Amino acid sequence: MQNTISTIYLNSKNDDCAFQLENCISNMLKENLPWDSVVIVCIGSDRSTGDSLGPLVGYKLKKYNLKQTHIYGTLENPIHAGNIETELSLIYQKHAGSFVIAIDASLGKKEHLGFVTLSPSPLKPGLGVKKELPPVGDAHITGIVNLSGSMETLLLQTTRLSNVMRMADTISKALMYSLSEI
Repeated sequence: MQNTISTIYLNSKNDDCAFQLENCISNMLKENLPWDSVVIVCIGSDRSTGDSLGPLVGYKLKKYNLKQTHIYGTLENPIHAGNIETELSLIYQKHAGSFVIAIDASLGKKEHLGFVTLSPSPLKPGLGVKKELPPVGDAHITGIVNLSGSMETLLLQTTRLSNVMRMADTISKALMYSLSEI
């Protein structure tokens, strides 16, 4: 797959963030044709505020009947460190030939808090909390929910829900609009 864009950072506090992200996702999908369908793998846990971004996006996207799109990882059925290997194996078996976009929360620099990123490369989940998990997807979207540094697990548990919800709204709107065009 060709990667003509690098990682982009968009501030979720900006009114046009979802629109900008939608355009970037649409362009990325067009650049990576052909694919049979799009698979969205939303990673995280509903038991930690900072780690709930993925399941919240999955929950929001499941409400829409998006053509050629499969959503995995919701509040009801999250994909997390304990089940990711099994779930990915099943997803990749069932959806060979699909374009896979991973969604996850991440930790970052102070100046990037509240930013959403889009990258044309596989996601490396668990890096922020020093876990070694398999890479996911052809591309990924993250929301920077808190600072990286020390005590990452505690930081994820004390992350403000309002920030996570804002990013989940932005990401789900952008995906919904870009995927409804296919």
